Amino acid sequence: MTDPAPDQVDSTEPEATPLLRPADGVPDLSVTATEIKAAADRLAGGRGPFAVDAERASGYRYSNRAYLIQIRRAGAGTVLIDPVSHGGDSLAVLRPVAEVLAEDEWVLHAADQDLPCLAEVGMRPQALYDTELAGRLAGFDRVNLAAEVQRLLGLGLVKGHGAADWSKRPLPAAWLNYAALDVEVLLDLREAIAAVLAKQGKTAWAAEEFEYLRNFVAQPTRRDRWRRTSGIHKVRDQRGLAAVRELWTARDRIAQQRDIAPGRILPDSAIIDAAIADPKTVDELLALPIFGGRKQRRAAATWLAALQAARENPNSLDDDQPNGPPVPARWAKRRPEAAARLEAARTALAEVAQRVSVPMENLISPDLVRRLCWDWEGGGEAAVDEFLRAGQARAWQRELVVPVLAAALA
Repeated sequence: MTDPAPDQVDSTEPEATPLLRPADGVPDLSVTATEIKAAADRLAGGRGPFAVDAERASGYRYSNRAYLIQIRRAGAGTVLIDPVSHGGDSLAVLRPVAEVLAEDEWVLHAADQDLPCLAEVGMRPQALYDTELAGRLAGFDRVNLAAEVQRLLGLGLVKGHGAADWSKRPLPAAWLNYAALDVEVLLDLREAIAAVLAKQGKTAWAAEEFEYLRNFVAQPTRRDRWRRTSGIHKVRDQRGLAAVRELWTARDRIAQQRDIAPGRILPDSAIIDAAIADPKTVDELLALPIFGGRKQRRAAATWLAALQAARENPNSLDDDQPNGPPVPARWAKRRPEAAARLEAARTALAEVAQRVSVPMENLISPDLVRRLCWDWEGGGEAAVDEFLRAGQARAWQRELVVPVLAAALA
């Protein structure tokens, strides 16, 4: 396969025609088992692919569950489904919808965000088209839904409720209007962006990406998630790191029990402040920012117990060491030859990415490239291809990057 010539689509967005309400109005929310079954029957009477979206309560809830599901199909219109308020078993109540959705392709925007919460309620696509991922492959500089809709369809979407607390009940009418609009134009957007990819010769690339995404199964969560606490770079010693770990773990346990986003239990900044200051009494703890508030006063014993556990086990971090290579900033000292390989690989990949108008992170997984450069022991193109294949790089990716990576590593 030869590289497709990147289509220099005009990146200027046309003046948008405001899309303020769905053409058929905002549908009634389907809440009860009877209403959800009726929505499934309505969808079954339509034809072709389904536009699908889900709203969660990220930043408010610990869980990633769906609190609203929006579906649109030609000939059926849009249905809005409340998957949490029916009072029964979710899998059973939502099964009629899941069975209908298995009939044809799903069209989503940023599918990786919605597929996990939809799978939780038994909804899994038999085929998939992701308009955000398609925009990345097309080389668009802005791939959020509103930008793509304006660019390709000339419409201006009403935005503003994406980060709302969708676990709230009842859901405000303005939120339901917003939610219905998110699937109103997805089917038209799919056709428009598919035409762009066809013109660029990237249709087959997109098909491989969508199938990979449809079958992707996330790896079990690593034990060292606490290491991603914002500001952890300020903590310089083992005792302090142990304090971050213990405070993070205590917070996570409470957040999970109460189904509240961890940051609403205790901000990362407070964890870092306490890990550095190492307070040993209630008064010392309450003197720190955040901890002096009424909510934190009630939980003071919990946080002090976590800090005490860290002091008793300051060196028990060996089992929590991150998997894979260290952060690249440390490579020059620990393995300078790997640092040189990574720099050469990144330069070569940047040239390919520019040539085919695909972002580097979509051209090949950055983590896979880092692992290749860190562990490389030689072997030429065949060895590079074998490594990338084992890392689930798709055929179109390997065809583009194997030759340049092999040359860079040599």
